[in-house]
Amino acid sequence: MFRALLASKTHDGISTDIVEMDDETLMEGEVSISVEYSTVNYKDALAISGQADVIQAFPLVPEIDLAGTVETSSHDGFSIGDRVVLNGWGLSQTHHGGYAQKARVKGDWLVKLPESLSTKDAMAIGTAGYTAMLSVLALEHAGLDPSRGDIVVTGANGGVGSVAIAILSKLGYRVVASTGRPEEEEYLRALGAAEIIDRRTLSEPGSPIAQEKWAGAVDSVGSNTLVNLLAQTQYRGVVTTCGLAQGVDLPGSVLPFILRNITLAGIDSVNAPKEVRLMAWSRLAQDLELGKLAAMTHVVGLADVPNVVDGIFQGKVRGRTVVDVNS
Repeated sequence: MFRALLASKTHDGISTDIVEMDDETLMEGEVSISVEYSTVNYKDALAISGQADVIQAFPLVPEIDLAGTVETSSHDGFSIGDRVVLNGWGLSQTHHGGYAQKARVKGDWLVKLPESLSTKDAMAIGTAGYTAMLSVLALEHAGLDPSRGDIVVTGANGGVGSVAIAILSKLGYRVVASTGRPEEEEYLRALGAAEIIDRRTLSEPGSPIAQEKWAGAVDSVGSNTLVNLLAQTQYRGVVTTCGLAQGVDLPGSVLPFILRNITLAGIDSVNAPKEVRLMAWSRLAQDLELGKLAAMTHVVGLADVPNVVDGIFQGKVRGRTVVDVNS
């Protein structure tokens, strides 16, 4: 038997309860994992709260991430004792996710952890940090380097934003952090932000094209914020988009694209191919300072997850939350 946080459909929404499960309840897959840590991402908050139709089959163990040690494997790529991480794929949608002490999954979904990262580190990074790394890779792929100018990071206090700031600053970029919480300036500067701006300067409707300010951006907000980022990006600049905290709409114009040759790069973490995942985790091990990762992370138990979800929607959670599934 093992403990899990199980989400069930009710007449008025979704309920979550700590339950005892057995191996017969595990789903199909070649690899069984003793899960050690999970995390709480914005997508997990949407899933558990029912604010988005993330969970497609009930009852289901939520969470799109997990990290642990292989217990059994019939997959050629993994052996007993391997430390592994899983981000996305079918977790928390049609397949039991990371809020449980055990999991059985497809081997092709897994990535072996780099030696320098523990399973706790992996979930301090989580999908949010892995998405931040995918965003940095997209900036580089489009030709940006620190000599081109500033990179603005929106949602700076969140998981994607915090990790993106830490990575970009280590790589030598001058980072501008956009936040609605000016009281967090010390935290953001400790991660590597050189300048702090109020998110309200980007969140209101603006001109379709405006004065050039930065070489690129990592955006997790969407809507007017993304439109204003595009409008203020320099010629041949790059903006990545991975989130929708402000909204799914894009109320802008084509002018930044045709007048300034701006690149808008979409970032998908759920179905990214294996080679991209391997590159991202290799670079995270290389380019993310573990001291900064620890500074942005706090640990909770399974029973604390609903409270963390409430805090996310109230804008009270900063950085990364690790869930110790064994506590």
